[in-house]
Formats: sequence, structure tokens, C-alpha cells
Amino acid sequence: MVLKIINFAGSLCVLLYGMKLMSDGIQKGAGQKLQKALAFVTGNRLVGLLTGMILTMVIQSSGATTVMVVTFVNAGLMTLQQSIGVIFGANIGTTVTGWIVALFGFNFKMETLALPIFALGYLLTIVKRYRKENAGHAIMGFALLFIGLGWLSAAFQLSADSPVVQLLALVQGRGALSILIGVLVGTIITGLLHSSSAMSAIIITMAYNNLIAWEFSAAMIIGSTIGSTIDAIMASFGASPDAKRVALLHVLFNLSTAVIALVIFKPFLAFVDFITPTVSHDHQIIYDITMLHTVFKVLGAILFLPFVKQIVWLMHKLVKDDENAVPTTYRLEFNERMAAESPEGCVFRVQKEMSAFADVVVEMFDSLQDGLQHPDNDFIEHHYARIEQLENYTDQMQDEIVHYLVRCSHLHLSDESKDNVSTMVQLAGEMESMADGCLNIANQIKKAVEREMTFPKEDVDRLLPYFELARQLLYFIHKNVANMQSLTQEQFEFASGIEQQIDNERTALRKIARDRMEKGGDVRAELLYMDMVRQIEKFSDRCFDVAGELGKKVRPMHQRA
Repeated sequence: MVLKIINFAGSLCVLLYGMKLMSDGIQKGAGQKLQKALAFVTGNRLVGLLTGMILTMVIQSSGATTVMVVTFVNAGLMTLQQSIGVIFGANIGTTVTGWIVALFGFNFKMETLALPIFALGYLLTIVKRYRKENAGHAIMGFALLFIGLGWLSAAFQLSADSPVVQLLALVQGRGALSILIGVLVGTIITGLLHSSSAMSAIIITMAYNNLIAWEFSAAMIIGSTIGSTIDAIMASFGASPDAKRVALLHVLFNLSTAVIALVIFKPFLAFVDFITPTVSHDHQIIYDITMLHTVFKVLGAILFLPFVKQIVWLMHKLVKDDENAVPTTYRLEFNERMAAESPEGCVFRVQKEMSAFADVVVEMFDSLQDGLQHPDNDFIEHHYARIEQLENYTDQMQDEIVHYLVRCSHLHLSDESKDNVSTMVQLAGEMESMADGCLNIANQIKKAVEREMTFPKEDVDRLLPYFELARQLLYFIHKNVANMQSLTQEQFEFASGIEQQIDNERTALRKIARDRMEKGGDVRAELLYMDMVRQIEKFSDRCFDVAGELGKKVRPMHQRA
């Protein structure tokens, strides 16, 4: 008996590891394309449903999909309303594992081909020339899935006098009590495994070996739906109110569909049995279970999808906004669940924060124009304090983002994501320097106000177009940081052209100021004016350094004069 337990535990571990290896290989092979597809889901509920379904089918993990959804809502990449369709679709997509197991796991004896398939995957991981390491991991995971499934089936081949068989016989055939026990067992084991797909594979294997009957199997499948919500719950810890609403939505949706299925349990099973074609008289139950799993999830989505707006309203009623949130303090929590389920999603998560970082710098720079045009106490009172506050905020952003990226660098990432991590570390430093530059310019304006210095109108008129060139370069890099796309040669040359104009204009403005000093102008005012010109030029240099980071794949980084 002890040996049987060890064999079962080992088989289950191989099965779970195979599923994770396959999922990770697919996610890394796709880079961030899967995350981007999820993040840019439109408000159309059907599009969201299809996106969640296809994504889960591809990565073989509804847990990974729901964790990504919670994280993206937390980051502002997706709205609560958009997430609903994706959650429903993920529930449907997870049923594909059951079909793989039912169709190929037993009839074709896939474990006999698993070793050659595993060897093929391993060869792809060690032959660096073809750069198919991620595909190799996915293939190895696929092979391990069926190896584990074969061993699991062997572990479940128990004699009639086995304690496990006797226990299962004891809890079955007791009407409503057996159904409730089945639901409870399915919920607990799925919660412990963090995988409803693995649980469905276990249930199908047990049914294949005649250990559990049709009704008890169905009850365990329904229970596994409730247990699968554990990932979303864990991902929502410390998250925003909207992210908590998504997690609660996932729990309530799965719980509601489970309750409805239990209320109409007998008719529901009869309906599934009626629509399932007869494939194998000896093991027809495995197809019945798989069909029940699919129909259960599809009908749940059909039932609730028309009420998206009402669901959003209910979630806002159940989870209130945090009125005590302090926007002046920046925090970027590293989600361990996200790192385990979808490391690529962690990188995509921080890309949103880089876009928010750029938003803050744009706000700071735009606030300076009023001070340049009207350097007075009103600027100090209404704009300077805000710029100073935001500069402190960007210091926090740099610290938190870089710390987050360092942790990301230790994850198993695709080459694309590794490059993005390295680039974003540099960008965080550059943008913090840009924020410092904004504060430096604000300090020059403040100094002019406090010393009651005034600049001739023609000086201000010359400075504003110069300032506008720097703003144009800032808006250019802001757009491309938000997309985190490498610049094309034409884009890089565009940025380079603006930078050259700024350099030329800086030289002309400084010459004009020096000429005025030589003719007896106010030395302090002219020096302050020249320093302001220099600070704007330094700010544009920082902007171009960001363009250089984004464009380093197309040409060497610009060398400042």
C-alpha cells in the first residue's frame, strides 16, 4: 500500500510538472505576444470570451490566464468589464486538457511514444543553432504529461480489497451525501494542486479504472471548478479594488454555476449522457465526464455573459474603493503567483508602469510652460509645489520599478523579455533624470520670481519655441515608451533631427545672452536665462538617451556634444 501511495504521488508530480513545462515553454516561445493580445482586448464581451478561451487552450492553464487578468486589471491594462468575458472564456478553455486525455491518453497509449517525443524536445533544447529551446521545453512537457498519465493509470489499478477502493465504495451510492462529498473532494484537491486541468485528468483516470462512478465523477468535476479560483484569490492580495473585484467575480461565477448544476444535477447528467456520442462501451464514462466538463463551462458562460453590466455594478457594490489610498506614495508589489504562473506577464506588467512613469514626466514638463510665460507667485503656489511633489514620486517609482525588474531578471524569460527588462532598467534611470531636469527648470523660474527678475518679451518669445522642440521630443519618446517597441531607422532619425535642432537653437540663444551681457545687460538675469536654456537642453538630451535605448537595435547611441 505504501508503494502504491509513493507511485501515485510520483506519477502526479510528473503529470503536474509536464503540464507546467509545456505551459512555460509555450509562454516563453510566444514572448509577450500572448500578454499583449490579452491586454488589448476590446470592450466586446464575445471578443473577450474568445480571447480567454484561446489563450487558455494555448498555455494549458486557466490559472495562468486568471492570474494575468487580475494583474492586468490591477495595472490598469484592462477594465473590470473587459475582464469578465476573458474569465468566462478561460473557464471554457481549460476543458481542452480533458479532451486530450480522453481522446489520446488511453486509446492510443501515448506513453509508448512519450520517450521518443521527450528525446526530440530535449534535442531542441541543446541544439542552440536552431534557437528552439522554448519549443523543446513545450514538447518535453507534452511527453511528460502522458508519461505521468500512464503511470497514474497504473497506480490506480487497485485490487477489490484495497483500502482506497473500499473507501471510495463507502462514500459513493449514498445519494445527495455522496454528491456533496464529491464536490468537497474536488474543491479541496484542485485548490491544493492549483490546477483544474490536472484534477480533471485525475478524475478521468480514476473513472477509466472503474474506481469512481458517473455521478461521483460529475460531482468532483463541479467541485474542481470551485477549487480553481484559488489562483485568482491569491493574485488579488494587496491589489487594487478592481483587481479584487475580478477575483471575487471569478469566485462568485464559478460558485454560482456549481450551485445551479447541483440544483439540476440529475437532469443535467441525463442531458450530457444524451448528447455524448457512444465511443467506447467499456470506457464510455471518460467521454461523458469530458463532455460534462465542457457543457458545464459553456452553459455557465452563456447564462451570465448577457449580464456583464449588471455584474460590474454588483462587484462595485460588494468591493468598495479604497478612500484612504495615498496617491503620493508609489508601490509596485511583485506578484509571486504571477511569477510562478506567467513570468512573461510580470514583464508586461512593469511595461505599464514605465508608461505611467512617462505620464508623470509629461505632466511635470507641461506645467513648466506657464512658469516660462508668467513667472510669478501664482506659478510657485500652484505649479512648483506639484512639480516638487511629482519629482519625489518619480524617485519612488525608479526605486520600486528597478527593484521589481531585478526580481524579473531572475525569472525564466524569453530573449525578448530579457532584453526589455534590461532596457527598462536604463529607461527608469533616464526618466528619473528627466524628472530631476523638470525640477531644475522649475527652480530657475522660482529663483527668478524670488529675486524679482524679469526677462524681456523677446527673450521669452525665443525661449518658447525652443521649449516646444523639447516637448516635441518628449511626446515622441512618451508614445514609444508606452508601446515598448524598438524604433525604426526613420523614427530614430526623426528624433535625431529634433535633437540637432535643439542643439543649434541652444547655441544661438546662449550667444544672444552673452552679447547682451557684453553690452551692459543684467548679468544675473542673463546668467539665469542661460542656465535655463542649458537645463532645457539637458532635458532634451535625456529624452534622446531614451530614444537611444529604444533605437539601439537600429544604430549606435547618439553621442552628445
